[in-house]
Parts: sequence; structure tokens; C-alpha cells
Amino acid sequence: MQRRIAQYLSEHLDEAIFLSSVELAERAGVSQPSVTRFAMVLGFTGYPEMRQALRPMVLGGAEAPWDTLLRGAIDCEIRNLARVRERLAALPLKELGEQLAATEPLPVLGLRVSCGLATTFAYYARRIHPDVRLFTHGGSELTDGLHAARRAGAEWAVAVVLPRYPAEALHGLEYAAKLGLRIVAITDRPDFPAEIVLDAPVGDRLVFDSHAAPLALAMALVEAMADAAPLRTRARLDEYERMTEETGTFLPGDLPQ
Repeated sequence: MQRRIAQYLSEHLDEAIFLSSVELAERAGVSQPSVTRFAMVLGFTGYPEMRQALRPMVLGGAEAPWDTLLRGAIDCEIRNLARVRERLAALPLKELGEQLAATEPLPVLGLRVSCGLATTFAYYARRIHPDVRLFTHGGSELTDGLHAARRAGAEWAVAVVLPRYPAEALHGLEYAAKLGLRIVAITDRPDFPAEIVLDAPVGDRLVFDSHAAPLALAMALVEAMADAAPLRTRARLDEYERMTEETGTFLPGDLPQ
């Protein structure tokens, strides 16, 4: 495996320094974890650090221009979104939406960097589902919350687990499985240990990962939940609009100048 990666890098280094770890793995004919292990064997903390170290070899000791770097990052996200679009028909979104719409309560967890996407998913899911419980902290707080949700009737849990993968999140999911909860994971790894995996690649061209493709997949899952219970969805959305209008939650029309 490592020989394949090394050979591809030696023959296509000018192209490889702009590839994600998933793209490099596909072109070298290896798995994505093999690329990560290859970088770590060379003494790097991971693939992004190795790629950063290789760039001066192609760019003549200079970093890529700022606009080139950003365009490359956006191009990477466009490819990631295209992959999600191509795979949508093969994903069990309709059936999964029906299952999640029916389970009450619905636990949603996302720790550390994953808490942002988990919070967004939970925010919209609460508009159409009567009892969504968000967990963004690990340890006993997470286990207590999962236990309470299961006792209250939860059958499914949605977990957002993106790199880097918090150990506490995996421990929480192991506990959830022991409780009998069925797990849906929104992640970037198709081999993630969950009953149903909705995987979408992350953008890793910048200092920190970006999550446009996982976000699109999460919103598709909310859409499937809404479609699974159309009457409840409409009633809850109408009630929400009345409440926000009565309380002045949002500014009317254009923003003040």
C-alpha cells in the first residue's frame, strides 16, 4: 500500500499536492486510512501536514497565492458536493426519514468540531419534530442524556462525527448501542461503526476542514423527515411562524439601513 502511494506521489507530485486524502487514495488505488498511515509513518501528524510540506517542492519554495488556495478549496468542496449528489439515489434517506420522524425523543449528538453541524441539524429538526434532544458534551452528561432518551422511548440516535474523531463520541455511541439505540452517523468515513452511515467527504484544503458536503447531507435528512410526516410538519411550521410573528423574533422585510 505504501509503495503505491509513494509511486503515485513521485510521478504526480505537482497534482498530488492539491488532492484531498480521499482523492489521493482513489488515484493510488489504496484506502483513505492507508494515506493517513503513510503520512504518519513519515513523521507527520496527518495527511494535511504532509501535503503542506510537499507543496514547496512544486511551488519553488513559495506558498500558493491566496486566491489560488481559496479557489482550490472551493473547487474541492464542489467535487465533494458532486459526489454526494451522485450517491443520493443509493442512500436510504426516505426510509430513514420515516424512522427518525417516528421516534420520540430523537437524540442528536456532536462533540467538538462536530457540534456545529449537529446543532444546525437539531435546530431545523426541532421545527418539524416534537422532541429533539441535542448533546454537545461527552462524559457522564452524554451517557445520562442517552439513558434518559432511551427510557423516554427513543429508538434511534443521530450522531455527527467528523475529523478529528473525539474518543468521547465513540464511547457515547458504544453506550447508546448497549442501550439498544440504533445509530445513524453523519461522517466522512464509509466504514464508520454505525448501523447506518451517511458519509460525505470534508474539505481539507485549508488550515481547518470545511463541511459543505456533510451539511448538505444533513439537510437532505431533515427534508426526508419533513416529507415523512407532512401534516405534522405543516402544523408545526405554521405554529412556529405564528409564534415568531407574535414575539417579533425576526426583523420584518429588509434590514434597517
